[in-house]
Amino acid sequence: MLSRLTRGLNHFCACHAYLVVSLFILLSVGAGWLSYNRLGITTETDKLFSDSLPWKHHNHEIERLFPGEKDTLVAIIKAATPEEGQATAHALTEELQKDKEHFTSVSEPAANPFYTQHALLFLEKPQLDKLLDSTISAQPFLGMLAADPSLVGLFKSFNLLSLSLKSDQKIPETFGKTLDSFANTLDKASRGHAEPLSWQNLLAGDLTAMGGDYYFVLTHPKRDFASFEPSEAATTAMRNALNNLPTIHSGRASALITGEAKLNDEEFSTVAQGMVFGLILSLALVTLWLILAVRSIRVIVPILITLIFGLILTTGFAALSVGTLNLISVAFAILFVGIAVDFGIQYGVRFRCQHGENGETLSRTEAITRTGAESGPQIFVAALATAAGFMAFTPTHFVGVAQLGLIAGVGMLIAFFCTLTLLPSLLVVFRAHSSAQNRGFNFLKPIDQGLRKHRFIVIGLFGIAGAVGLGFTTQLHFDSDPLHTKNPNTEGMRALKLLEANPLTTFYNAQLVVKNKDIATQQADALSKLPSVHDVLWLGALVPDDQQEKLAMIEDAADLLLPSLNLNVSAPTPDAQALRKAALETVQGFNEVDPQKLTPAMKRLKKALQRLSKAPDSTILAANEALTQFLPLQLNQLKEVLRPTPVTFENIPEDIKQEYVSPDGRYRLVVHPKGQMSDPAILHKFVSELVTINPDIAGPALEITESAKTITHAFIQAALCAIVAIAIILLVALRQVMDSFLVVLPLILSSLLTVILVILVPEPLNYANIIALPLLLGVGVSFNIYFVMNWRAGLKYPLTSPTARAVIFSALTTASAFGSLAASAHPGTASMGRLLLLSLGCTLLCTLFFIPALLPKRKIDQK
Repeated sequence: MLSRLTRGLNHFCACHAYLVVSLFILLSVGAGWLSYNRLGITTETDKLFSDSLPWKHHNHEIERLFPGEKDTLVAIIKAATPEEGQATAHALTEELQKDKEHFTSVSEPAANPFYTQHALLFLEKPQLDKLLDSTISAQPFLGMLAADPSLVGLFKSFNLLSLSLKSDQKIPETFGKTLDSFANTLDKASRGHAEPLSWQNLLAGDLTAMGGDYYFVLTHPKRDFASFEPSEAATTAMRNALNNLPTIHSGRASALITGEAKLNDEEFSTVAQGMVFGLILSLALVTLWLILAVRSIRVIVPILITLIFGLILTTGFAALSVGTLNLISVAFAILFVGIAVDFGIQYGVRFRCQHGENGETLSRTEAITRTGAESGPQIFVAALATAAGFMAFTPTHFVGVAQLGLIAGVGMLIAFFCTLTLLPSLLVVFRAHSSAQNRGFNFLKPIDQGLRKHRFIVIGLFGIAGAVGLGFTTQLHFDSDPLHTKNPNTEGMRALKLLEANPLTTFYNAQLVVKNKDIATQQADALSKLPSVHDVLWLGALVPDDQQEKLAMIEDAADLLLPSLNLNVSAPTPDAQALRKAALETVQGFNEVDPQKLTPAMKRLKKALQRLSKAPDSTILAANEALTQFLPLQLNQLKEVLRPTPVTFENIPEDIKQEYVSPDGRYRLVVHPKGQMSDPAILHKFVSELVTINPDIAGPALEITESAKTITHAFIQAALCAIVAIAIILLVALRQVMDSFLVVLPLILSSLLTVILVILVPEPLNYANIIALPLLLGVGVSFNIYFVMNWRAGLKYPLTSPTARAVIFSALTTASAFGSLAASAHPGTASMGRLLLLSLGCTLLCTLFFIPALLPKRKIDQK
């Protein structure tokens, strides 16, 4: 019955070719209009999963209550000195705050006065005691610098060293690194290479590094959703502002731009470039293989036009059904080309082989009618089975592949419809004709005979390989980290990689929202004790421990230091002559000291001062500017940190409090991990420990681990559904259990062979390339159906038939499409292409060698 239907349909299309083509043109124009106006693309990885999942609900709740980290554009600044980093961040913040066109908010988180004023209270008591002792021992030097914050004051403080040495007083050990810094900096300055001196490093020592090496400017950009890269204009504005800053221009500071908005833009740009390039390349290669397969331009052009029309119609369906493509479903175009062309090749090869009983050439209409009767049922069953393989994913929570499954599944039916209607019409329009020749591979007949003769050996070898693949399934590794599928060479990803090393800035944190302060206190204490946890940041963490003791320690130090720092008068800015005089006086002081008492740093310092005293005015003035540029600022900050006040929950500034307490009084806890969290084993250990304390943990760390579980469950569910659906379709179409088994068994075997290659290559599975599974089912079913249905018709040598020719060239065209994906700069897309190529190779191997050996001899020998 199906054969009669396809025969009649092809006869109608051949007789009314121009009408059919006109209708398809109208349909394609409508689909194109829909695609242009209604189809969008999102690069957000959280859009790949259903919002109904519990972990997605927790994430959305945190984003709703604390939206400050959503859709951000962040400048990450690193400078030669902390002061230059702070100055660069502050200057950038001021500049971007003026730009209302591109930014809705701009802030510099570390610049909040609260953190500066209370910095000492957050140190542990041993650290605080050591720092205060060091600062107190430097009190005479600080006093001189406060009175004269220039090289004159600095050189006078050096005179105190020489006086101490002459009187046999011991120099504090903490001065060793400080003197090294002075000697190195003055040596460069005396040679005409003056560089800013970090007084923060000198005064705070190793404690400066506790805050990290980077300075941040956090912005929320205005996004243009009419653009494929909505934040591109804001990113350009930020980059221009950075390039105009003196520290960036001079090379003393550098900056990278990252943030969710930046990463999404880069992701789309990389994916889009790969898809456009891949689509063009795949169409070009498909054309090449069509030329070799069909060898008639009058058949090749109709197949290509049919393919393009089918793609346009499928894109229109995508616009109607999903509206917005995601990072996985955007691949449907290349996949459509790779698979749908198989239908065209099968039809075209069969059409070219049509001839009469005596080998005479048939009329065009008769050749088309016969082709429809012969290939139509096979293509229909293949399209149904392929569509079932894809659409089995639509009920799953993995929205990324569910979308792809829906679009590609319907796309297969569209491709079948186009092949059986538009293609025969175009063959008439282009006046194609059959060649009355068998277009199979006759040279493969010895292989056909060998497979038949040694069928049990071949089946045994494939069986062993399948058993190995089954054993290897336990070693499959799924990498659900979305960062591993992004291009690591983009600016945003390079910046994110830098932040990963610091637990306080790593992307892999976890978050938790609790009802009140008491629960937050309890949870923070419990989480902090876990081996995998570095710290728990919440509002309570901003209330330092042991405040009374620390305040007393700081007050004692302030009593000694502040009188020296709080001077109402300051020396005038010195000229070059005054600087030379001060340098010579310092050199003279060192000359009066026993040389054996001078440390290596002091000796280098003395030589640098001698050289500086003889330098041109421009050199010594540049040295004064560079070495004391940040001195007044640091002296003022020192005065601030020596006057802290007690910190309580109530007096924490509101702008900080809103980062940790929601408007309805709930508290947010941010848990920072230990270790290299990009290692899946460490990440899973971190999350597994957290859920023992609270199962409602959210944030990136949990999102990565839970998405892996979601994907694994989705693919197990979909694979079972797909196999069942395909089996039902085959049973209905073939009406024989054994014949259906002959199609499904090679399909399962090719999957197991793919597992072996995935382990041996290796090619880790990720959320981008795992779509090879439904595609493997679709392509494998198509190839297998053609061979089995021809075998049912009594074909004796499968490899010499036109079907084998069509299958091989179809595989080549499909491989070309997948290979174009493998060439993408986007790691996720490239891994998708590589895995598809591996699975296609295994599918073709089973189709060409396992199926001929598997088919029972009694039917092969009928013809």
